[in-house]
Amino acid sequence: MEKIKVASDGAVRLVTLARSEKRNALDAEMLDQLTQAFAAPPAASERVTVIRAEGPVFCAGLDLRERGGERVGSAAIEAMLHAIELYPLPVVAVVQGDAIAGGNELALHCDFVVAAETARFGMSLAKIGLAPSWFLAKKLLEVAGPVGAREMLLLGDLLPASRMAELGLIYKTVPAADLDAAAEAVISRLAANAPLSLKAMKALLVRAMTFRDGIAHADIDAQVSEAGRSADAREGIAAMLERRAPSFEGR
Repeated sequence: MEKIKVASDGAVRLVTLARSEKRNALDAEMLDQLTQAFAAPPAASERVTVIRAEGPVFCAGLDLRERGGERVGSAAIEAMLHAIELYPLPVVAVVQGDAIAGGNELALHCDFVVAAETARFGMSLAKIGLAPSWFLAKKLLEVAGPVGAREMLLLGDLLPASRMAELGLIYKTVPAADLDAAAEAVISRLAANAPLSLKAMKALLVRAMTFRDGIAHADIDAQVSEAGRSADAREGIAAMLERRAPSFEGR
């Protein structure tokens, strides 16, 4: 069974997360396939790529059950998100349901996010003893600013789509029944624009937002790694998988 489906229809390429039975949680195979889908140059006829998901959940983040539930895939998810961010043509995420942790980052690395009002977004890592890498955290700063990034990271709550739009993190939120029409309106407008102009302007925007890459952050990486290896992280992941409240001890 395909976990990532890719189809093209003239100017629009559709990439679909198709692991609904696992809430579209990203395993190693999916991360690799998504990276490949965006690492390759676009076809001559393509003007825009759309990311959608099957089932009620857009993406529940990394599959924590892989490799015994250890924290895995940080480098792999960063490579995938980097490929989406650098893709030369616009990418539109159509979010019908919850986008959590890596799913939240997947949506926010797209150029436009159109979401149903019933969708929720969040970075719940603090609730399971983990922390985002520099690469992942700086995306939140770019799109949400310090106040929005603090709300998402430190509180760790799932935010309704309306709050995401209020913070300026997503392009548009609409009633669930209107999601397809609202997404199509954005997609068709992008597809009608000049491709060379789209490529030039996207390259400009990406270049302008990469200044944080040069900030020294080895010490931050060390803290993130320490959190990921901690007893609290093991407890947090186990508690989430067992659907119980975690007991953190700060070690």
